[in-house]
Amino acid sequence: MQPLHILFLIVGYFSVLIFISYITGKKANNTTFFKANNSSPWYLVAFGMIGASLSGVTFISVPGWVEDQSMSYMQMVLGYVVGYAVIGLVLLPLYYKLNLTSIYTYLEDRFGKYSYKTGASFFLLSRTIGAAFRLFLVANVLQLLLFDEFGIPFWITVTITILLIWLYTFKGGIKTIVWTDTLQTLFMLIAVGVCIYTVSDEMNISNIFSYVADSELSKTFFFDDYKAGSYFWKRFFSGAFIAIVMTGLDQDMMQKNLTCRNLKDAQKNMFWFTIVLVIVNFFFLALGVLLTDYAQQNGIEAHKDQLFPIIATKGTLGLATAMFFLLGLIAAAYSSADSALTALTTSFSIDILEIDKKKDKHSQEKIRKKIHVLFSFVLIAVILIFKYFIANESVIAKIFTFAGYTYGPLLGLYAFGLFTKLKVKDRAVPFICIIAPVLTFLTNYFTIQNFGFDFEFFVLVLNGFYTFIGLYIFRK
Repeated sequence: MQPLHILFLIVGYFSVLIFISYITGKKANNTTFFKANNSSPWYLVAFGMIGASLSGVTFISVPGWVEDQSMSYMQMVLGYVVGYAVIGLVLLPLYYKLNLTSIYTYLEDRFGKYSYKTGASFFLLSRTIGAAFRLFLVANVLQLLLFDEFGIPFWITVTITILLIWLYTFKGGIKTIVWTDTLQTLFMLIAVGVCIYTVSDEMNISNIFSYVADSELSKTFFFDDYKAGSYFWKRFFSGAFIAIVMTGLDQDMMQKNLTCRNLKDAQKNMFWFTIVLVIVNFFFLALGVLLTDYAQQNGIEAHKDQLFPIIATKGTLGLATAMFFLLGLIAAAYSSADSALTALTTSFSIDILEIDKKKDKHSQEKIRKKIHVLFSFVLIAVILIFKYFIANESVIAKIFTFAGYTYGPLLGLYAFGLFTKLKVKDRAVPFICIIAPVLTFLTNYFTIQNFGFDFEFFVLVLNGFYTFIGLYIFRK
């Protein structure tokens, strides 16, 4: 694959996104940017959320995970089903009842201003780091395949990446993203389908399902060692709680749901999204089985996050596969990153600066546009920092582990608010939400060192539990 091919692909791809932005951004205002005027068709939201949930991280990391972890990730995916059910039946009715723009406004009504600001701040931290991780992965691939050939340094690659996102989101915001995410999800799924077909054809596999089922790498359920990170119940319940916090308590994901016409449409969206997401994750894992075997049979030294990119772009699968891989990767990454930038702008504008309380609409829009630019620069800065600190471990594991420490306090706050009628000492909440992750880290370190027990992704639940206990201790 020649750099010129990649350049034409990127230019064509973003030309389409910018055209969609032009159409959807006409007569846009803050209501359009934040809530799409509550006019989004539920089926578009459901389909677009698949790409946003998976992201470029899943696109690359999940297939690369199979070599070491087999298909154990599916245990977590099954847990997602429970988490999404809680979102559809508990959280969405609450958000629609309160007619929220930012979901963290609930915390102010329930506990007070300090709790509200704390919850929003943890989201801003979590989503900034998460979005930067995802974009870092894609920027690295683009750097390797394209920009190194032209002698362009990494920081310019990152700047171009963020600039393109800003360019097609700065007017229409979430309204534009509902439509672009639909297109990007379609590209991503086509790319996975093409890659599965070409790899299986190259390996002369007539029945992919039988091949995957017979593979040693297809083992999905692990009940043997409760101390291991892959133990079924740890993965299953971690998946359920990760879905609740990283979707249901995440402004990014919920902002799309809140653009639906009504609660019933939002719940239909969540129901169909869940079914399709489980199926899509299975195909990613099946692709991981095929890629791992293909690499071994052809003597290709590629592991973890490098497995899929190297085989797709450096192997013998042809130009079409390489182009579809890159298209799918860009689509997956940008469908997650564009909504993250919009959600960060929304949360900071509404939750921290409270611009919705200003009477001057023109002033509101000016502030929102400045915040949009600000977070573009923040993402650039964080990605450049990751360039020097990212480790060898699969990126997806890093994101879920980090999420356990940053989303845990949100889990504790919402659980305490929804399942008790108690009031808390509002000023104590920021300290509780800082101490809880520290205690979680120390507890996990202690159990690993002394008992060989790794909480792994279950640190999220432990963190939420510590937060809940802290809130109970400091109740009024």
